[in-house]
Amino acid sequence: MNKNLKLAVAGAVLAMSASAANAGIIIPAGDWTLDINGNVNAFANSTKAKGVDTSAVGGLATPRQTHDDTALGINTGLLPSWLGFTGKTRQNDVDVEFTISMQPNVSSLGAPGDASPATLFRQSYVSFGDKSWGSIKLGKDLGVFASDAILNDMTLLGVGGGAAASGGSTTLGGIGTGYIYAAWKGQITYTTPNMNGLQASFGIFNPNQGIGNSTTTHSAGVTGTTTAIYQDRFGIEGKASYSFSGDVASGKVWVGGASYDVTTSQATGQSYTITAADIGANVNAGNLGLTGYYYTGEGLGATFLGTRGYNTTTGQKRDSDGGYLQATYILPTKTKFGLAYGTSDLDRAHGTDTDIISKNERITVGLYHPLTKHLNLVAEYNDIESRTHTGTKGESQTGSLGAILFF
Repeated sequence: MNKNLKLAVAGAVLAMSASAANAGIIIPAGDWTLDINGNVNAFANSTKAKGVDTSAVGGLATPRQTHDDTALGINTGLLPSWLGFTGKTRQNDVDVEFTISMQPNVSSLGAPGDASPATLFRQSYVSFGDKSWGSIKLGKDLGVFASDAILNDMTLLGVGGGAAASGGSTTLGGIGTGYIYAAWKGQITYTTPNMNGLQASFGIFNPNQGIGNSTTTHSAGVTGTTTAIYQDRFGIEGKASYSFSGDVASGKVWVGGASYDVTTSQATGQSYTITAADIGANVNAGNLGLTGYYYTGEGLGATFLGTRGYNTTTGQKRDSDGGYLQATYILPTKTKFGLAYGTSDLDRAHGTDTDIISKNERITVGLYHPLTKHLNLVAEYNDIESRTHTGTKGESQTGSLGAILFF
């Protein structure tokens, strides 16, 4: 199984047999070992909207409509349905690997107004290295900053937020209600050798990451569009982690950071710098699992990197922070019960900056049952609340039932 899908499964650790995360379909092919792997998942979702009729700008609670407050959909969950192809070989004392994957999701179309197709290609990279000096990755893969936040989110095998209606490629999980989306990015990243549990990754990234071309910034009724065609430098992301295992407990702690320069106007050269930092920990002792995460940033925005992180009228960056707490417990039936609370907060850039979201909050209750060593049944309840700086708020509650199969 390719590295990031394996990390996704291991990170969620939701009562499935460990063999489900070990490998896909292994095929020896001369000097190469090929691994065909992936997952298929689908969920029926029912969302009831409460509060204001229209959502705040950046609010993740489903808005209540005039004539109906219930939305139904059958969607792929937070983890995309996946078909991955990985090849590995060792030549001239160098480990070489490539991965190409596609994500054929449940929906037949992109979300309304979204030109992206339902079938995506989120990975295409080559890496090479050795356990003595580390590895170098070139291509498209999951970003480094905030990656551990999403890989340890229990909704990775479920739904989380953003499940109101069919059409989107995936749901949001805890994205925007506890962490910023790590996203799939063009990158050149170096990862150190594993030094008794201590490891670090850092690299340069495509600077045009959802913060340009069509990103709309709202300020007191004024909208502006950033243009990320000409950036001053590559984005920079990095993290360091320590993994441990003992008789009583095992887990991981990590810290990370990111920095991007963003050009907001070709005509005037207006620009700003995104800075971000995070810290988190995951600890497992017996049947109990605990995860805590916190992030903070300037110009970082909310939900996606840089989204609404800057006020084009005043030229000011908006501060943001958030995080989540999560507890899981494996019941005698092997079902894993999970409870999580997450929040993402976005400050004002100035006194009249009131129409943007102030806070998105999420409460998740989930049951994840391994029907077989590869197939898991999932039931989730998610409550999302969105508030503006004026105190207006919306709320939506979603119940989800479905399954996820790994191979």
